Amino acid sequence: MKGVKVLAHRVDNLERAQLRTLVDQLREKIGSGVVVLGSASNGSVSLIVGVTKDLTSRVQAGKVIGPVAQRVWRQSGGRPIWLRLEEKTPERWMPRWTTAYAVVESLLT
Repeated sequence: MKGVKVLAHRVDNLERAQLRTLVDQLREKIGSGVVVLGSASNGSVSLIVGVTKDLTSRVQAGKVIGPVAQRVWRQSGGRPIWLRLEEKTPERWMPRWTTAYAVVESLLT
C-alpha cells in the first residue's frame, strides 16, 4: 500500500504475550511496514498493531487502531510502535480488518 507493507491476520487462541511476541517477530520479518493481528479466545478479541520504527513518523499504532476501535473498544496499553486493544464482542471483529487497511492508507497520503 503506497510502498508500505501492511499485514493483517487473525490468529485465534493466542494470549496477550504470544500476540506481542508474534507482532514483534513479524515486524522484524517484513523489515518495514505495519502488522495488525487479532486473536479471538474465550468470547473476546484482542488486537495488536505493530509499526516498524522507520515508519513511526508517518504511521503510529494508535492512529491505526484508534479509528477501528473508536466506539466499543478500550485501550489497554501502548506506545508509538505497538498498541493492544481488547473487546468482548467477537462478532464485530471481522469487518474491522478492512478499516485497518483504509486507516493505514489514509495516514500515508
